[in-house]
Amino acid sequence: MSHVQPSPLLRNALLADGLLGISTGLLLVLGANWLAGFLELPRLLLMASALILLPLGGLLFWLSRQSQLHRQAVWAVISLNTLWVIESGLSLLLGWIEPNLFGYVFIIGQAVVVALLAELQWFGLRQSRALAV
Repeated sequence: MSHVQPSPLLRNALLADGLLGISTGLLLVLGANWLAGFLELPRLLLMASALILLPLGGLLFWLSRQSQLHRQAVWAVISLNTLWVIESGLSLLLGWIEPNLFGYVFIIGQAVVVALLAELQWFGLRQSRALAV
């Protein structure tokens, strides 16, 4: 039972994750210079994040449109989101980056949203119907 028919919650959580990833990636690409100064974050970090978010957002959007999903693919998405949250927290706690107050709000805010999406995806996966493929 490695495939599931995604529940509406899982489908919507993947869709929201994909759309937020694409829009955030575009924001980071188009506003990298301004955001780097405003948030006191390295421009290279913002651009690297965008290069991760844009294709990942596209993949998540595509996944949200599939009639069936491999359970491990969904677990990979949940795991990547969890790693993103952990990395965001560690980067602040260990001083890898030293943003201003707005930068802290930005990083913590996006980490909270990503953690919420991972949790919704987990609940959505639990509600999904297993398929005999």
